[in-house]
Amino acid sequence: MNVIVMKFGGTSVANIEKIQNVAKIVKKNLKKDNKLIVVLSAMAGVTNQLQKYLDDINSDNDIENDLVLTSGENVTVGILSAILKNMNINSIPLLGWQIPILTDENHKKAKILNISKKRIYKFLKNYDVMVLAGFQGVNKNGYITSLGRGGSDTTAVAIASAINANRCDIYTDVEGVYSTDPNIVSKAKKIPKLAYEEMLEMSSAGAKVLHTRSVELAMKNNLILQVLSSLTNKKGTFILDDKKLIEKEIVSGVSYSKSESKITISGIDDRPGISASIFGLLANNNINVDMIVQNISQDGVSANITFTVPNSELKFTNSILEKNQKLINYASIKTDNKVSKISVIGMGMMSQSGVAQKMFKTLADNKINILAISTSEIKISVLIDKKFTNTAVKSLHKAYNL
Repeated sequence: MNVIVMKFGGTSVANIEKIQNVAKIVKKNLKKDNKLIVVLSAMAGVTNQLQKYLDDINSDNDIENDLVLTSGENVTVGILSAILKNMNINSIPLLGWQIPILTDENHKKAKILNISKKRIYKFLKNYDVMVLAGFQGVNKNGYITSLGRGGSDTTAVAIASAINANRCDIYTDVEGVYSTDPNIVSKAKKIPKLAYEEMLEMSSAGAKVLHTRSVELAMKNNLILQVLSSLTNKKGTFILDDKKLIEKEIVSGVSYSKSESKITISGIDDRPGISASIFGLLANNNINVDMIVQNISQDGVSANITFTVPNSELKFTNSILEKNQKLINYASIKTDNKVSKISVIGMGMMSQSGVAQKMFKTLADNKINILAISTSEIKISVLIDKKFTNTAVKSLHKAYNL
């Protein structure tokens, strides 16, 4: 049995007209020799509105919050399945608990533990199209859980991996992955193929096309992904094993993230284990830390540590550090949410020198100060003042001839 998994994001199902367009795409991809699993997000803006409702009542109840936040997908699933049935397509609408997609008990950021392949094959035996709600699962106690940011991508890739689907197509409002944000650089180019590692670094660096969890899952299971538009009939960007790339670009793209905040802890003891204490504390509270810089204070006795966290976790991180002031023994904490992370990414960096020097010189030529630096084999990231984001992206895109 050939199975194709298709995922449609919020902008692709933003209204009835767009959901009808999705139905046409589904019909076009439905052949005699294959079956389809269609994973849907909520309509664009709906999940944010649901979160606002919860904020308005100051709800901190995990079970109720996830029940509310995952309800948007139920609507799109029901509407699409109804449209498909009106087109005489044998479809069935399904929610995460009906598969089931079993998760841990970490509400809002639940991890998938198991997917019932037997149930999926049973549905596929009786129906040509499964229309499945993304973003949601169920824990061992029967409570609905949400998979966090990019959860519908994760649902699609996890389902495709579980049943060894032929491919997984991620439909968005763009035609693929670009060398940078076309809204900043109008001449940004669509990239035909990317290695998993490149896409993973782009996602972690701020590219919003795919979430890191879904790319990690695809890479682990060697599942080929295609990112393409639901609004055009063009091929997208294929995400695959780097061994299948004939030619590897030195730099494939420039990414940026404006959703970073910088935290500096000053006056901590310069001793072994202090970093482990701080970041162990944050890890135990499920706080994702990105860039880290440590340096010795002028007195030569104490040290400062600077790191970044998502804007959404800044307030919580600050509260955790303040509650543990005596444990960490620091002098002060300073936060800054007016920063951006700029990254250049490419598989060819592993065998090419001078990439970092070109990045630093380009930023210097544009009078942009670097606040922090982090590197991997295929990525160089810098932290800068947020007001210089567009200038940095444009100048680096030009410097690397992208």
